[in-house]
Amino acid sequence: MNATQPAAAPPTGPGNPIQAMLEAPLSLRERKKLKTRQAIRREAYRLIAELGYENTTVDRIAAAAEVSPSTFFRYFATKEDLVLTDEYDPAMIEALLARPSDEPFLRSCREAVIGLIRHLMDHEREEMLVRMRLVREVPALRARVLDNANDPRQLYLTVLTRRSGLPEPTFTMRVAATALAAVTTEAVLRWAESEGAEDIAELVDRAFAVLEDGFAGL
Repeated sequence: MNATQPAAAPPTGPGNPIQAMLEAPLSLRERKKLKTRQAIRREAYRLIAELGYENTTVDRIAAAAEVSPSTFFRYFATKEDLVLTDEYDPAMIEALLARPSDEPFLRSCREAVIGLIRHLMDHEREEMLVRMRLVREVPALRARVLDNANDPRQLYLTVLTRRSGLPEPTFTMRVAATALAAVTTEAVLRWAESEGAEDIAELVDRAFAVLEDGFAGL
């Protein structure tokens, strides 16, 4: 497998509960936008599987998705963003906010993240593998991940701030969100490096355990 040949475009079967979860809080207009965004990404992955990442241009993606290039850029600022962004953040924020308010935040994150990942593995495993294989093998994508531009830090920070009722996050919250984002990203990259052979939920659980144990044994 080389950097320009992911295994396959992601499946798009009906009845996906992840899709239902994403659409549930949306208006009809927002649902249409979500489906357009997903159609663009789906066609992009199909073309990347055929042509390679570098040869898959925005113009080609737009034509395959039957939208204009300007429409593409309304949904994705760059071609890299097409791979690096997803629609799961609102679902994760909702899951975190639904945890008991008196539960330690690290425990809430551990339970919510692993729960969502298990759902994704049941229904969208191939798409996740395609995305993470590209992140691992395309230098521009990996650089974007490692420079923290697309890590989950802001998600954790958003939930921490809402749970606290404070208008702005504290220094402690920022440190915690940074640590949580780092272990989440590391677990996902490890899963990609194993070509999906390892259990991603187990990797995330182990990563959070390191934080819960206070780096014991290091």
